[in-house]
Parts: sequence; structure tokens; C-alpha cells
Amino acid sequence: MKVNFKVYSAVVLAMIFWAFSFVWFKVANVHYTPITIVFLRLVISGTLLTIFLLATGKFIKMPKADRNKFLLLSLFEPFFYFLGESYGLTYLSSTVGSVMISTIPVFAAIGAWILYRERLTTLNYAGIILSFAGVMLFIITPSGSIIVDLRGVLPMMVAVLSAVGYTLVLKNLAGTYNPIYIVNIQNIIGTILFLPLFLITESKEFFETTHTLPMLMPVIKLAIFASSGAFILFAYSVRHLGITKANVFSNFIPVFTALFAWIILGDTLSIQSFIGMVIVVAGLFLSQRTGRKRKILGEILPGKTA
Repeated sequence: MKVNFKVYSAVVLAMIFWAFSFVWFKVANVHYTPITIVFLRLVISGTLLTIFLLATGKFIKMPKADRNKFLLLSLFEPFFYFLGESYGLTYLSSTVGSVMISTIPVFAAIGAWILYRERLTTLNYAGIILSFAGVMLFIITPSGSIIVDLRGVLPMMVAVLSAVGYTLVLKNLAGTYNPIYIVNIQNIIGTILFLPLFLITESKEFFETTHTLPMLMPVIKLAIFASSGAFILFAYSVRHLGITKANVFSNFIPVFTALFAWIILGDTLSIQSFIGMVIVVAGLFLSQRTGRKRKILGEILPGKTA
């Protein structure tokens, strides 16, 4: 019982950290622009994970044969993913953003079927349709008008599609490398990719600003809890629960995000929004009811704001 309690506590805590990341970003976005937020959290996370891997003796030299795969992985996530998600959350509420991101497993299933011809069950199709219905209910008013800013929806869709590409590349690496190592390498490469953008577009403003701990704290929380701690906790839960049982908990991220945004940011949560959120979660559960052939997709480290 003690072991089970520890494992389930770890996976739930990981989902809570990822859910909080949407709220922390909205708070950080008050003082910092998206590129700065992403660059700082990658620097902090990459440093912490490198120290962790070195301390545990799990840091290894990356084989030359897989360098292109890691580069492609990092281009999808964190580079394109964080660009889309960060600019999307600039115009969307944290709750709506988390609901859109929670559709990643659905699109990943479609991508796997197209690229690898992995079969979908009837429940998978039902889950995809139900999930889309829930998202539409969540962002459309009873009169039919859209209650979200399309300037946020389009970048968020870039994030979703980037996460799908990330998943399909990760499929070739997850069986060989430790998940924490994969995340560390992608964060290091991501830092290098974001460095020119940061220096060109936002570094002047950043260095001319007087920074305080309260201003930096949301970014620090994103790096420590979302980009680092959540992945470690999730890896621990996968080791003891198995891939499928651990991954299904990612469906609770929008639920936690809506709750935290309501408590911390004062976001409204109408009856319609609540019903839409429930439908999305139900659809995602159905979409994850898979057979043996799609099981490898459970290696996704879900997301969130990574």
C-alpha cells in the first residue's frame, strides 16, 4: 500500500505541476515576453537536469547516430512547441490553453496512423469526435460566437502539431534513452535554438529591466516544477505503474488548470465550460483506450508546457 500511495502521489503531483504551468505562465507574462520566459526556464531546467543526471551517474555522451534525431526532436519541442504555446497563452486564458493542449494525444494517434499505420479502434474514433465536440463547446457561446481570440488559437495549434511531431520522433528514442536524459538534451538544444531569438528580440529589454524576486518567481517555478520536477515524477510513476496507466493521468491536466486558474487568476468557469471540459476529458479517455500496437505512444511525456 505504501508503494502504491507513493507512486500515485508522484503521478498526480506531476499532473498538478503541469497544470500549474499554464497559470504560472500567465503570471510571468505580466512582466516578461514569451521568448524571455521560455529561454530562462530552459536555461534553469537544463542546468538542474544536467546536475541531476551527473549526480546519479546517468549522464551519457550522445551517440553520433542519434544527433539528427535529437535535433529534430528539439525543433519540435521545445522550439516550435514553446513558440506556439507561449504566444497562444498571451491571448488565451490558461484554462482554454490547457484544454487545447490536452488534445495532443488525439492528434498523436492520428499522426501515428498516417505515418506508421497504427490501427485505431472504434473507441479511438469516438474519443476523437467527442474531444473535438468538447473543445468547441468550451470556446463557443450558445449564440455561436467564438469567445477566444483567434490570435491565440492559431499559435496554440502550432504547439499541438509540434507536439505530435515530437511524439513521432520520440518513438524512435524512448526505447534507448532515459526519459530524463531525453528531456535534458532537448532542453539544452532548445536553449541554443532560442538564444539568437532572445538576443535579437528581447535581450535589450531584459537587461535594461530591474528584476525582482517576485517577478522572476513564476519563471523559476516553471523551470523547477514544470520543466524539471514533473518529468522526474512522471518517469518515476511510469517505472512503477507502467506506460499506459501513468499516461492516462495526463487527461486531468485541464481539470486541474481550470480549478487553479479559477482560484488564483479569477478566471470564470461557467456551466457550459465545465460541461465542455468534462466532454474533452471523456473523449481523451476513449482515445487512449488502445491495443498493443499503439502502446509505444505512451512514452510521450505529456504536456503541457513541458
